[in-house]
Amino acid sequence: MTLETKSPPRPALKSLQHRTIAAAVAESLRERILDGEFKAGLPLRQDALASEFGVSRIPVREALMQLEAEGLVKIHPHRGAIVSELSTEEIQELFALRRLLEPRLLEASARQLTSDDYDKLNQILQEYSAELRANHVRRWGELNTQFHMLLYRHAGQPRTSAIVANLLQECDRHTRLQLSLTDGMKRAETEHAELVRLCQNGQIAEACSLLRTHIDDVAKSLQTYIEGHQRTDGSRQA
Repeated sequence: MTLETKSPPRPALKSLQHRTIAAAVAESLRERILDGEFKAGLPLRQDALASEFGVSRIPVREALMQLEAEGLVKIHPHRGAIVSELSTEEIQELFALRRLLEPRLLEASARQLTSDDYDKLNQILQEYSAELRANHVRRWGELNTQFHMLLYRHAGQPRTSAIVANLLQECDRHTRLQLSLTDGMKRAETEHAELVRLCQNGQIAEACSLLRTHIDDVAKSLQTYIEGHQRTDGSRQA
């Protein structure tokens, strides 16, 4: 008597295919939002996007949910997905909090950074530079967060560190936008490297001062960019 072998169920493979397609759709939409092709307030219709990409609505819906989690899209129950507005008020609040808290963490942590920490910081800087030149937008915010949190790891202030980690995550979109659409790439590389050098040399006060300037400069360049585009859009509508 021979036993029949049954083929294993395949829903997992189908699910994987959907996730892979959704990731590709999300990446394409993300780039178009960050490049300014899709302006703030633009409706993103699932049917139209599914037709454009030649896929079903399921991966498009998953892609839009991913972009909502990143802050690039807002999904309204009766209006569908809309490209998020960039608010100068939000930028002012987020970066003011970062400017207040991050230098305190750096001051508490910097003298305790180890040679292993500095090796990791320099590895992040190298990867950061490579990703900037390759224009891999998705990695910029992640590496920026890793870099800053590694600088603060020895602060011994877990609640403040948790707040800052959340702020950095909320600023991820702003960081990528600032690097993509302004002249912030070279400055970011230079100032990050200088922060490491100052900490290694024990120049903690100077490092904290540079960190405040670094955060301020990102906020100012973002506000300038957004205000400029708002004026441009306003003149076109007029």
